[in-house]
Amino acid sequence: MFCDHKQTQHGSETKAIIETHVATAGLVVARNGQLLNPTEHRAEYAREERFVSSPGELQAKIHREQEDRDHTIQIMRALPDAFEYQEAGTEPGTASVGKPGHELIRLNFHPNPKYVPPSHVEQVLTGLQGYVLVDAQEHRIAKIDGTLLRDVDFGWGILGKLYQGGHFQVEQSDVGDGQWEVTHMSLSFQGRVFWVKRLTIESNEVFTGFRRVSPTLSFAEGLHLLESDSTCTLTQPAEPTAGAH
Repeated sequence: MFCDHKQTQHGSETKAIIETHVATAGLVVARNGQLLNPTEHRAEYAREERFVSSPGELQAKIHREQEDRDHTIQIMRALPDAFEYQEAGTEPGTASVGKPGHELIRLNFHPNPKYVPPSHVEQVLTGLQGYVLVDAQEHRIAKIDGTLLRDVDFGWGILGKLYQGGHFQVEQSDVGDGQWEVTHMSLSFQGRVFWVKRLTIESNEVFTGFRRVSPTLSFAEGLHLLESDSTCTLTQPAEPTAGAH
């Protein structure tokens, strides 16, 4: 269970999120620095409660989340082959990047000219350069920072093109008891979907307040916990680590 503080070109939003046994439930608690009023809160709860009353909608949600996990696994498996790496020193781990007291190895990367992506999902890697910070003790990527060197085609449930200069950054850390979670993610991309519709992605998310919950929670039980919890309304996002573009 944790809080998601998200800033986009349309404003800011704070959401309480819980990972249940079947799918992730989330309730918006504030927008643009203002807590939801009672009417907005009821509408937000009803939006998520429909997954409890409609097994078909819940199953579709489970399927979408599994697809996202599968795509992420595809990308992670491609990293060793898609890039060429050069060691570039070390950095200390912190509370939000890696683990305090651990040494993080910095590896700069650029596209491997011999790499042939097996699907549209991995296509975006062919135009990406940047660096990763690796916690060798934990066998974890603590941070990845990448910038598009050129326009690239992509596919993640949709087909389109991302333009040169797009940038992303993901940081993760040990949030307690050896549990690693994403603590910061920023995306800045311009492109087109189906080569026709303009695509703009500008978002910055900070994830805080991680707490363990039962691994057997049903979706209804998770939603009830979110309803009764007020932690996210009191939590302020930490400043994300500055990263080189």
